[in-house]
Amino acid sequence: MATQNGNSGTTVTGVDCANAQGADRLLCLIQDPYSGTFHADAFWASLGTSIAAMILITLAFSLMRPRNTIVYAPKVKYADEKHAPPKLGKGLFEWVGPVTRAKEGMLVEKTGLDAAVFLRFTRMLRNIFLSLGVIAIAVLIPANVIGSNKTAINQFSKGGQSFFMTMTPQYPDPRRTESLWVHVVCVWAIDLVVAFFLWRNYGAIVRLRRQYFDSPEYLQSLHSRTLMVTDIPPADRSDEGILRLADQVEHTAALPRASIGRNVKELPDMIEEHNEAVRALESVLAKYLKNPDQLPAKRPTMKASKKYRANNGAHDVDAIDYLTSRIRELETEITHVRESIDKRNAMPFGFASYERIEDAHTVAFAAKKKHPQGTTIRLAPRPNDLIWQNLPLSKKQRSWRRFWNNFWVAILTILWIAPNALIAIFLSNLSNLASIWPGFRDNFQRNHKTWAAVQGIASPALTSLIYLILPIIFRRMSIRGGDTTKTSRERHVATKLYAFFVFNNLIIFSVFSVIYSFVAAVVKNREKEDAWHAVIEGAFFFKLLGGLSQVSYFWVIWLLQRQLGAAADLAQMINLVWTWFCRTFMAPTPRQEIEWTAPPPFDYAVYYNYFLFYATVALCFSTLQPLVLPITALYFAVDYWLKKYLLLYVLITKTESGGQHWRFLFNRLIFAVCLSNIVMGLVIRGASGGWYKVYFMVPPGFLMLGVKWYCAKTFDNQMIYYTKATLKDPEHLAEPGKKVRKNDRIQSRFGHPALYKPLMTPMVHAKARHVLSEIYRGRLDNSDTASTTGYSDIAMDQMSHSHPGKTARFAPPAQKEMFEVVPESRLDFEHFKNRAEFADALGGNGELYGRPDDLVSERSSTPRSFLGNGNASGNSSRASSPGGRSERSVSAHHQRVGSSPLTSPRDNAFQSNVHPAYRDDPSSGSYGDIGHQNRGRGMYTMSNESENRLLHGAQPVGHATPDEDVGREAYGLDRWRTGGSGYMGLPGREIPDEGVTGYDYYRGRR
Repeated sequence: MATQNGNSGTTVTGVDCANAQGADRLLCLIQDPYSGTFHADAFWASLGTSIAAMILITLAFSLMRPRNTIVYAPKVKYADEKHAPPKLGKGLFEWVGPVTRAKEGMLVEKTGLDAAVFLRFTRMLRNIFLSLGVIAIAVLIPANVIGSNKTAINQFSKGGQSFFMTMTPQYPDPRRTESLWVHVVCVWAIDLVVAFFLWRNYGAIVRLRRQYFDSPEYLQSLHSRTLMVTDIPPADRSDEGILRLADQVEHTAALPRASIGRNVKELPDMIEEHNEAVRALESVLAKYLKNPDQLPAKRPTMKASKKYRANNGAHDVDAIDYLTSRIRELETEITHVRESIDKRNAMPFGFASYERIEDAHTVAFAAKKKHPQGTTIRLAPRPNDLIWQNLPLSKKQRSWRRFWNNFWVAILTILWIAPNALIAIFLSNLSNLASIWPGFRDNFQRNHKTWAAVQGIASPALTSLIYLILPIIFRRMSIRGGDTTKTSRERHVATKLYAFFVFNNLIIFSVFSVIYSFVAAVVKNREKEDAWHAVIEGAFFFKLLGGLSQVSYFWVIWLLQRQLGAAADLAQMINLVWTWFCRTFMAPTPRQEIEWTAPPPFDYAVYYNYFLFYATVALCFSTLQPLVLPITALYFAVDYWLKKYLLLYVLITKTESGGQHWRFLFNRLIFAVCLSNIVMGLVIRGASGGWYKVYFMVPPGFLMLGVKWYCAKTFDNQMIYYTKATLKDPEHLAEPGKKVRKNDRIQSRFGHPALYKPLMTPMVHAKARHVLSEIYRGRLDNSDTASTTGYSDIAMDQMSHSHPGKTARFAPPAQKEMFEVVPESRLDFEHFKNRAEFADALGGNGELYGRPDDLVSERSSTPRSFLGNGNASGNSSRASSPGGRSERSVSAHHQRVGSSPLTSPRDNAFQSNVHPAYRDDPSSGSYGDIGHQNRGRGMYTMSNESENRLLHGAQPVGHATPDEDVGREAYGLDRWRTGGSGYMGLPGREIPDEGVTGYDYYRGRR
């Protein structure tokens, strides 16, 4: 027993660690890297400093908050009336009351379901560890104190460790081994507590999901009624092919609208290259025009890209001319590709949108076990959640990519073992490095204070940098691995991060020295006896108990220090320091200054990994060092409160999944409990409790697996599907000869954003407006290249403002500025939050600002995101932001046709047949600009041409006979479900000639 404790003894090879040097000293450090690192005073010092620092940081936040609302409460300014959080006063602690009073219902409405699920998960962990903390203080610690060997503790403890050693089973009293039955009982209690909270919160998450299904945002969204079909065979790659595939799964009362994906080929890469060129030009101009009244004598230069070096040579070129030329060339190429996109071949994916949510979910549920023609049919995510480049991948390609992705993650995880051990042994304690490196020892002793400062900064800084880079690496690997949605990508990133942390930072970090000592002892004993007896003599379980008990002190201090990270998140220290540094010492572009004022997105994958890892560490060391349980409860209690403020006032959800992260969290906690059961079993075996006590700890593991199976069977379908079956109501079936309106079917489309997303315009500070003509040698205008015409995902071409009767596509090109000049007063996210270029990275899906991209328009039934931006502002030629609204309206047209500017009898008749979520609200002002433009809308909701300016700039139209039966036709569903040769009598189309069923025919008639 004496050989396991620290460098004061000897290694298994007989080296005296107290006087060892060089290589022998390295062996001592590997065997016991934590010797001398823990002292009783270290615990109290860490507890005091972490709590004191947290209080000081929180006070600093309370002082700075009223003076920096852009940093500490941006959502109050930018969110619309519905999603804006409660306003805060200017007092020091006036932020505490609103955060405390915010209940879960309000959190769902103000922050979204993903944020509410995160806070519920944090609150669940707090409650779990508060309950387990009571067990630790009332049961585990007294049992360990009673059952410990006081003589052995006094012999081997050092630096005041005896107090903490008595709370662990490291030195059990051979006469009181029966006290280890308390550990067995506590294992059962811990598993039952965790199982209860998991079951209880699973039901609560299901209730939140059902409320989410009934919310207006979901009922009015496009993705709620849309199916995504992948792996479509070549014969069915058409709109009608998708309809046939959906009909093979389940017959529905309504016929969906289908849209096959089109091959955009190089278009996304061209747009990405264009955006990079725009940002590069903005950076060059910001530096060159930092003082526009005193320009540098030499114009900025740069190396041309290797791809275009043949045209520009290997020498430096004028950066401004080169980048503006590249931007113009790319815009021309993008316009050409967009206009010719219909000539591309169809892709093996598509979408089918139903009029009723029930129909879409019924088909999706039925498709769980059906794969017609080898396809996969499931509910479509939000359009901004899709990773478009992975949708065309086949099942084989996706499986192969996933295999290689997991392979490289495993290699990276294994390769990190050596650097992790070196950081733990040497960088965190430079005296260890000095003890084996004579050349460094002299410098270390001469400059002890300097190296002490380096030691305090280098290890946490390097570790933090690596953990910042890891999520980026795993995200890119997940995209290359074939993930089709950002939600699944984030889930896989969190899964890989959790596996990486548990393997390297918990398992390897905790048992590395134990494994080394055991292997060295076996090798030494192998010389005297056979291998089996050498393994037995190695006393693996006893060494494991000692090693885990030693490292448990480290985890106690480490968990205490997590409070600092929680407080630092609240203070937004990194963002404040970085923004101040860039504005003071660098030349930020207008775009960067605008992005700095936007609410930052919350990184769910990273924080879920952190919380799961903290919980796993606490569960695994719950019987070894019971203090970890109340310490972990303290952390989650504090961080729940702080994260609640951040999610309510500061952070946004970049891609809302509707609470779909819950099952991943549930499964990882089940794994954490099972892993802790294994660790506790090994501890009891190492404490000479015998195998029979370990056998009694096996059933709780099966209990946790049973809880997982029960919850999956009971809750999963309710959480995923709005309904599992829909009534075949005869009233919804169109009888032969019955007149049905064209607009009775929702014409919704999913389209690749590269086909309609406006291109970025280079931004320049307004103070440099007067010198633009001097520094730019080309034209200061360019034609609009954000045309999206010719693709079926767009309802119709925009009309030309200057040439009535012509679309913008065929009208003479307008002259628009090459640069967007942004005055100082507009360097605020408020003026640009509805632009695609900012909303994609900083605005989530626009729901927070009253403009959800996934909302189905009442007039055209086309989602907003596929219509471009209807709000013009500033001087942008390709993108828009909120600004003044034109005084022109469609009221004159209503007067011509003899109807009310707000409603008409025909509209009222149509409204009665439309789902309530899609009925027009006359008070919303969506039909005109006659005094109703803001009534019923959110504070920041702006008008949209897809709703009320469709005829802007059009030629006057002729009169229509009020009683004329326009847009009606007779058809019955039995006519297209009996032939099998094609879909006939589709709503809103003439019946094609027999045999004409190709995609081009239907596309040409659109």
